Amino acid sequence: MRFQLALDATLAMDGLQESAAVAKAAEEIGFGALWANETKHDPFVPMTLAAAATSRLVLGTGVAIAFARSPTVMAHTAWDLAALSAGRFVLGLGTQVKAHIQRRFGMPWDPPVPKLREYVQTMRALWRSWQEGAPLRTEGRFYRLSLMSPFFNPGPIAHPEIPVYIAGVNALLCRLCGEIAQGFHAHPFHTVPYLTSSVLPNLERGLRSAGRPREAVQVYAPVFVAPGDTAEEVRAGVERARGEIAFYASTPSYGIVLRAHGWDDVADRLQKLAAERRWSELSGQVPEAMLDAVLLRGTWQDVGHQLRARYAGVLDRLACYRPFRPSEVGQWRRLAAAFHGR
Repeated sequence: MRFQLALDATLAMDGLQESAAVAKAAEEIGFGALWANETKHDPFVPMTLAAAATSRLVLGTGVAIAFARSPTVMAHTAWDLAALSAGRFVLGLGTQVKAHIQRRFGMPWDPPVPKLREYVQTMRALWRSWQEGAPLRTEGRFYRLSLMSPFFNPGPIAHPEIPVYIAGVNALLCRLCGEIAQGFHAHPFHTVPYLTSSVLPNLERGLRSAGRPREAVQVYAPVFVAPGDTAEEVRAGVERARGEIAFYASTPSYGIVLRAHGWDDVADRLQKLAAERRWSELSGQVPEAMLDAVLLRGTWQDVGHQLRARYAGVLDRLACYRPFRPSEVGQWRRLAAAFHGR
């Protein structure tokens, strides 16, 4: 049995002060989850505020950077949020890239797929230690833990099964997700052909190798949208999205998305401009066909209808790659109503 398509919301990158108000409004409208990104702020702080302000809304990091923290630090934070939210917390993890891990976080960089596998296994060993009293002993390539005295053990909680989602773009992280995780975070720079030709088949390979059913993993994606109440608002949203799409498309890591459509020449031009730091020229290289494949646009109701039409049967849950703000509650209510066919 597959999940029904759920509509979630995302917190603004600079939305720390309004976290509680956003969460309350999102829950009242009927969104399934609220996701916080790790960009300008630690994502766990708004999740804590949101947990105190809500009772039903799923709360997740979309994503937290795994290798910026030890698995013990991450395990403690997730454990506390699972307790505070009465089991509504989802730990979404991403690897980031070498430059950010080394030069922004000052942490060592290692092969990300085997390290993330061990990272999740280590967190689960910690959780078993706290919940069941199992001896803590992990002997891996990257993490070796053997010390957990009662003074540092937070003890059991009511909802110890914390879902772990893994973010990725390429095949190996998709397969890893199928083997060990409860959810997959697709990148907002995606298309349905890319999802169906790369993400989902590799996820299935991972599931098969671990003997798990498809229902064991939820596939989630934020979606580029440009909604508006006027044609001018829609046009402005499209141009903002065009710039963001051009930036992502200029990054070699996302080349797999362009190759799924035969847009290799576009990738080459964008990468050349980025290498020359000609940032203002990037958006002019994004063809309309790429916009149509990545972006949904129109009235708020139109976008709600389009989200369901495009992603039903492909994703299990989605959100707009546009932050939910309290000042737009009426617009979001219309979008959600259209999405749910109300």
